[in-house]
Amino acid sequence: MSDELISILVLVVVFVIATTRSINMGALSFAAAFGVGELVADFSADHIFAGFPGDLFVVLVGVTYLFALARANGTTDWLVHASIRMVGGRVALIPWVMFAISGVLTAIGAVSPAAVAIVAPLALSFAARYRISPLLMGAMVVHGAQGGGFSPISIYGSIVNGIVDREKLPGNEVTLFLASLVVNLIIAAVVFVVCGGLKLPRTAVAAGEERADGAGEAPADAEGRLTPARIATLSALVVLVVAVLAFDLDAGLTSITLAVALSVFWPDHGKKAVNEVTWPTVLLICGVLTYVGVLDEMGTIDYAGKAVSDIGIPLLAALLLCYIGAIVSAFASSVGIMGALIPLAVPFLAQGDIGAVGMIAALAVSATVVDVSPFSTNGALVLANAPDVDRDRFFRQLMVYGGIMVVAVPPVVWLALVVPGLG
Repeated sequence: MSDELISILVLVVVFVIATTRSINMGALSFAAAFGVGELVADFSADHIFAGFPGDLFVVLVGVTYLFALARANGTTDWLVHASIRMVGGRVALIPWVMFAISGVLTAIGAVSPAAVAIVAPLALSFAARYRISPLLMGAMVVHGAQGGGFSPISIYGSIVNGIVDREKLPGNEVTLFLASLVVNLIIAAVVFVVCGGLKLPRTAVAAGEERADGAGEAPADAEGRLTPARIATLSALVVLVVAVLAFDLDAGLTSITLAVALSVFWPDHGKKAVNEVTWPTVLLICGVLTYVGVLDEMGTIDYAGKAVSDIGIPLLAALLLCYIGAIVSAFASSVGIMGALIPLAVPFLAQGDIGAVGMIAALAVSATVVDVSPFSTNGALVLANAPDVDRDRFFRQLMVYGGIMVVAVPPVVWLALVVPGLG
C-alpha cells in the first residue's frame, strides 16, 4: 500500500474514532500527524510542526477574545439593539443584512476569513438573542462572504484570474463573479427557508423582545447607554475593520492587540473574556489542519488530483476535479486548492473538449462554497463565536452541512457551467 493511501485511511480512522468515542478530533489529528509523519513519511518533528496553522490559531484566539470582551461589557447587546432599530424591528431581515455586509466586504477587497471574522461574532450574538438558528446565521455570513468573493477587485478573484492569465487560459471575470454570487445566493435562500427564516418576525419587534433566555425585554437605559467601556470597544471594532480592509493588517494579530489594550483599562472584563475563548475549538481546528499539512507535504493531495486528471473522459475528469476541490478545501486553504487544481485541469482544457471559462468557475465555486465546514477558517470562526450553544451539537451541524455542500454543489455547478461548454 502506498504512503498516500495509508495517510488517507488514517484520516478516515480519525473521523470514525472522534465520532464514536467523543474524543476531540484535533487531539486525534495531532496524534495522527505524529504517527504518519514520523513512521510513514519519515518527517522530523519540525517538519510536522510546519503544518501547524499559526495564523489561524491567532485569528481564532484574537477574534473570540475581542468579542468576548464586547459581550462582557455589553457592547454586543448595544449593537444588537441598534441593528433592530436599523431594520425597523424586522428580525427576519437581519440574516440578509449580514449576508449583504459580508458580501460587500469581500467584493471590495477583504479576504473571506477577515470579513467573517468581523461580521460573524455580531451576527451570532444577534442569533442567540432572538432565537435564530445559529446554523442559519453562520451560513448566511459565510455564503455572503463567498458570494462577493470573486469580484474582479476581490482577493479571490484577483488570484484566480491571475492563475488563468499565467496558464494562458481563456477567462471571463464577470462570469466567475456572477457564478459564485448566484450559487451562494441560491444556497442562502434555501438555508433561510429550511432553517426557519420564514418563521422569523417580519413585522416590527421592539428591541429586547423575544430574548433567547426568556428574560423579557432588557431595560432600555441598560442597552442604550454608551459607557466608556462600550465606546472604547466600539472604537476598537472600527479600528479592526479599518486595519484589515484599508491597511491589510492581519485580523488575528490586530484583534488580540486591541483586546489586550482594552483589558489593560478594564481588567475584570479581560479576565472573564480569556475564559470564554473557545479552546476546544482551537484544538480541534489546529489539530486537523496540522494533519492536512502532513498530507500536503507527503504529496497525498497532488496524488489524488493527478489520478483524476489521468482519466480519459474529460467531462468525468472535470466532475471529479470539482469533487476533489470541494473535499480538500473543506479542510484546507481554498485559494491553495484552486492554485493546484486549475493547472491540473490545463491538459484536458487544452484539448478543447471542456470550456475553460465554465470549468474554472465550477472549480472556484466548488472549492469555496464548502467553507462553512467547521474545519475551514470561516466555519471555524462561526463555530468559535457562537454564544450560548451546545458546541458539540453545533459542530456536528456544521460538519453535516459542510458535507451536504461537498456532495451536492460540485455536480450542480458541473451541470450548469461545465457541461454546456462555457468558454
